[in-house]
Amino acid sequence: MNILIRLGGLACLLLLAACTTIPASNQAPPVVAHPEAVTSYHIGVDDQLQVTVWQNPELSVSVPVRPDGKITVPLIGDVQAGGQTPTEVSTEIQDKLKAFVRDPQVAVIVTQLRSHEYLTRVSVTGAVQHPVSAPYHQGMTVLDAILAAGGVNVFAAADETVLYRKVDGTTKAYRVRLDKILQSGDLATNYPLQPGDVITVPTRSF
Repeated sequence: MNILIRLGGLACLLLLAACTTIPASNQAPPVVAHPEAVTSYHIGVDDQLQVTVWQNPELSVSVPVRPDGKITVPLIGDVQAGGQTPTEVSTEIQDKLKAFVRDPQVAVIVTQLRSHEYLTRVSVTGAVQHPVSAPYHQGMTVLDAILAAGGVNVFAAADETVLYRKVDGTTKAYRVRLDKILQSGDLATNYPLQPGDVITVPTRSF
């Protein structure tokens, strides 16, 4: 998990370095399909799995995916889960259990998407109380992310806030009128966020 956090932080720093010369657009950022809208989820390190073997409760376990990508199942030992879909893992467990159980029926459910949380985050940097890399959740907006960072500090140039987003492989910048959002309730630029977005609140020039 620490490796994932460090990788996420490194990616954020690289993105911010690339963002310094990008002119900010006054247009709304485009909305792309959410990563959650996928046909199959690939299990990651630290995800929590529920393995249920029908009519064999003693073989049913709730286990986290270890750093090596494996889980341990009674009777059969280690099974590769990282990088696999729940269906692929259940099929492998069923095949291995056939040596011990007649016609085993196995279900694998991801009960906690812990790896997903660290791979899909929104970062807030600059003149805020607590710069933060927060887990993305569906429906999250600019204001949600700013509040997660404790709000802006006294040095913030809030109306010069910029949202950086990867669009078709290129980093784009979009101006956010954060002062209007916070002080006037003007939500015109309270854009919905996407995983990987970076919000930067600049410091006022004195």
